[in-house]
Amino acid sequence: MAIRNIVKMGDPILRKVCKPVTQFDGKLASLLDDLKDTLHKAEGLGLAAPQVGILKRVCIVEYEDAYYELVNPVLISSSGSCKDNEGCLSVPGFRGIVERPQFIEVEYFDRAGEKHRVQAEGYFARVFLHEMDHLDGILFADKMIRKIVDR
Repeated sequence: MAIRNIVKMGDPILRKVCKPVTQFDGKLASLLDDLKDTLHKAEGLGLAAPQVGILKRVCIVEYEDAYYELVNPVLISSSGSCKDNEGCLSVPGFRGIVERPQFIEVEYFDRAGEKHRVQAEGYFARVFLHEMDHLDGILFADKMIRKIVDR
């Protein structure tokens, strides 16, 4: 396990579409462990593989008492709408208001290749969608309605 450097906005890797994971092996497990260590050090809610320079469809979410390792995640359904503030470890010192669905259902695989589904609501859903956007080269600033000015 290791702490990796978090890629910052402006690095072209953050704009690339990630490739699906095809092998559920030790390399994947190491990446997931490194993402978790890096996330804890950065004190974030989620982290995606491209944020550490790896173009794989892998991200993690840690929200309240729940921890998820999402491999090849897919949004199955969404409904409702809510606006709230977001920030990003790859865009330090910058926050903005983003509109996202209120409810979502996501299907994904874990590190062992087992399929799972999760339903999320409110800010919990927002964290999933934010991280999944990274896998398609999308940053929250692309969807931002307005910037939040720090005082």
